[in-house]
Amino acid sequence: MTDTDDDGDLEARLVEQESFEPAEEFVSQANVSDEAIYEEFEENWPHSWTRAADLLDWEREYSEVLDDSNEPFYEWFPDGTLNASYNCVDRHVENGDKNRVAIKWEGEHGETRTYTYQDLYREVNEFAAALRDLGVEEDDVVTLYMPMVPELPIAMLACARIGAPHSVVFAGFSADALATRMNSADSRYLVTCDGYYRRGDALDHLQKANEGLAGVDHGVDATVVADRLGDDGFGHDLKGNQHAWDDLMDDHQGDRVDPVERNAEDMLFLMYTSGTTGQPKGVKHTTGGYLAYTAWTSHAVLDLEPEDTYWCSADIGWITGHSYIVYGPLALGTTTVMYEGTPDFPERDRLWEIIEKYAVDVFYTAPTAIRAFMKWGSQFPERHDLSSLRLLGTVGEPINPRAWKWYYQHIGNEECPIVDTWWQTETGGMMVTTLPGVCTMKPGSAGPPLPGIDARVVDTSGDEVDAGRAGYLTVEKPWPGMLRTLYNNDERFIEEYWAEYSDPDADEWVYFPEDGAKIDEDGYITILGRVDDVINVSGHRLGTMEIESAIVGVEGVAEAAVVGGEHEVKGEAVYAYAILEDGYDGDDEMRDRIVAGVEDAIGPIARPQQVIFTPELPKTRSGKIMRRLLEEIANEEELGDTTTLRNPEIVEEIQNKVE
Repeated sequence: MTDTDDDGDLEARLVEQESFEPAEEFVSQANVSDEAIYEEFEENWPHSWTRAADLLDWEREYSEVLDDSNEPFYEWFPDGTLNASYNCVDRHVENGDKNRVAIKWEGEHGETRTYTYQDLYREVNEFAAALRDLGVEEDDVVTLYMPMVPELPIAMLACARIGAPHSVVFAGFSADALATRMNSADSRYLVTCDGYYRRGDALDHLQKANEGLAGVDHGVDATVVADRLGDDGFGHDLKGNQHAWDDLMDDHQGDRVDPVERNAEDMLFLMYTSGTTGQPKGVKHTTGGYLAYTAWTSHAVLDLEPEDTYWCSADIGWITGHSYIVYGPLALGTTTVMYEGTPDFPERDRLWEIIEKYAVDVFYTAPTAIRAFMKWGSQFPERHDLSSLRLLGTVGEPINPRAWKWYYQHIGNEECPIVDTWWQTETGGMMVTTLPGVCTMKPGSAGPPLPGIDARVVDTSGDEVDAGRAGYLTVEKPWPGMLRTLYNNDERFIEEYWAEYSDPDADEWVYFPEDGAKIDEDGYITILGRVDDVINVSGHRLGTMEIESAIVGVEGVAEAAVVGGEHEVKGEAVYAYAILEDGYDGDDEMRDRIVAGVEDAIGPIARPQQVIFTPELPKTRSGKIMRRLLEEIANEEELGDTTTLRNPEIVEEIQNKVE
């Protein structure tokens, strides 16, 4: 069934309907069902955030909620101490829930592993002991370069247990990307694996990891390698300071490590994210505020209870997986599902098969995936019993109304509320979305800011726009899940996030996430997309500068510009425009070399949809590339004003080259 055919499945009443109310049955059981919570947060801010902190167990209780004496370097619960691993594992065991399932893992080939909270407690302790034995000390950054295998959250929690921040690098990223991130973090420890499966094929991950390690400037003290492939492995011998995960666990069987008492403002992890320059940014998240915020949003927005089986289909290599596969759900004692593979292998009903198999209560996925499901057709979910679902969510990018309604009808059976969540790596957790037990849902609009979040839509002067008008999204007050700074780069932290709308002289600090938005008469915010040079491919933010640097690194390429073009499945795809040096031809061989160069430098996620060769790029008289025109060409839109260009004739020439 095609995407067009599936339009017929959206009945006329859904096509025309602009708002939806949560079912009374859902509201009656929701964790948050009283709209007075918005007023309570506003009247008692910032002390209202004790709601979030009270979801955690503190080693030393905090006496102060927010220290704003050094804006914008805000500190939350600054004199409190706690341990994230204890909050996600130990306390559930101590509270009598040791036999509740913590993680249900599904491998691509149908293998399964189940970890109770007692199992998780044992393995986290043993790996924490192994890390200490390898020399990892408090505040050492440990890099985790792993796919969706249970060893990844175990390693994250083991790091948190001993007070060693982790830095997870998405397994799909290249060897160069790994080396760049380890160098930036001054990380001397790596945890990785031999390989993993993708669409039936075994991938050699250790070879890529070893290539990355060769590019680490400061050397590496120890590497731990988990065995995922078994007999399908590639026969790599571990050498020197490389250690087998299983051997370390055997050596430390039964060991126990006391959780290190961490200050609320101590770093929990680094997450590298693309920016508008070629160098990825190391976003620093801390222990108390981040964990409290992810726990609270999991409780209030995802409506999670300990008895639930919950599935977020993201990869832990991205912030969504950190916040809403690992830390948020496990802090609440919920069962979280992990899946290694893709939605369409071996069949296009794989996700629905897993939901039925595990009787999933809450499902959180990306609009990219939903658009693919629509394209494949409703017959695939119809093969399975999805009646266990209580709540649906979307994350990573805006979802268009038709996809929202398809999701609501075919996956939620018109009974499950949908939370369309806007947030970022930098925010740590959800910021703009409906509370499912309180709010009316408007397909295409994320919703109002969450209680305690002062998000506004403003014009270029910082004044709020009228309802129905477009502007720029800003956040006027701090929140517990916010990044604290960029690793070793406070100056860039202020420049990237606070410079645009803040007035330091007036002591007014405004966070600017660089997203365009509009707001309606009910205060619902619709996200319009990035206003900086970042492309959102399948919900993954990729910096154009990083991709352009990879293209220019290919022999024969003189200059490159990269923009995002609309894609019916990915949301955006990468369109690359390249100027070649004299003596080089813009043929298929060069195009393949450019694509390979991008994949080698960044990973397949950044693979260009098209590479267009051009003798020039459209530039203003000051020499600035007019990316807006390149985007319009990629999207086959009517071109805007070209009179400011020094070479307007090149635009039509480029148009004729786009497939």
